[in-house]
Amino acid sequence: MILRVRMPISDDLAPRNFITKIVRYDRVVNVPNSMTVLTEMMPASVAMAEAKLTGIYNFCNPGAVSHNEILDMYKEIVDPNFTYENFTIEQQNKILEAKRSNNELDATKLMAALAECGVQINEIHEACRLCIGRMREGLIAEHGENYHDKLPKKLSQS
Repeated sequence: MILRVRMPISDDLAPRNFITKIVRYDRVVNVPNSMTVLTEMMPASVAMAEAKLTGIYNFCNPGAVSHNEILDMYKEIVDPNFTYENFTIEQQNKILEAKRSNNELDATKLMAALAECGVQINEIHEACRLCIGRMREGLIAEHGENYHDKLPKKLSQS
């Protein structure tokens, strides 16, 4: 079984977490993409393995979410003082060594397989909102209500 993960999102501020990465950027491109919320998808992968499923799966929550939508949720739930700016894909390409791919992967095959396993996952917007809520809860549990100084800093402020 091959599981094609795209832009992994976790409940913490790990450096490889897509949310941790984009909150550090001064400017982002507002483009929708398929993404994988690991908290939901890892148990799904176990169920698929236990069911002995084979094949290649686009291992993403169904739907696509834009960078702005994620950053707006982050601002609403985690950091009300958070700010960001947009720039165009053309402007982004001028500063990157390699262009980025943006796409929505078809999750039809995955959703059918998960239904066979009796597993349900959330659409990407709901999955992100729940994940960011857990991120806030984890920050409070670890650092208390005044966790804001523990949040990632913009690359320009590092």
